[in-house]
Amino acid sequence: MSILFGDLKVGDNAVISSFKADQVHSKQGQRLMVLGLTPGTRFHVTRVAPLGDPIEIRLRGFNLSLRRDEAHGLWVEKL
Repeated sequence: MSILFGDLKVGDNAVISSFKADQVHSKQGQRLMVLGLTPGTRFHVTRVAPLGDPIEIRLRGFNLSLRRDEAHGLWVEKL
């Protein structure tokens, strides 16, 4: 079952399943893919800021912090 990236909690493990169709060709969607967020990539949610934004994830050997609006349209599957 796919959920939006912003719905993840600290400690969750997930895999990127897809992007919203309009985000794939947008600058923001391309930026996420350059950062390593491609379909099939596994990651772990390490921290969430007190007000819920940004969310820090660990993937491919590095930590990445993303704001919820940056990751809008990023669909993931919890493991």
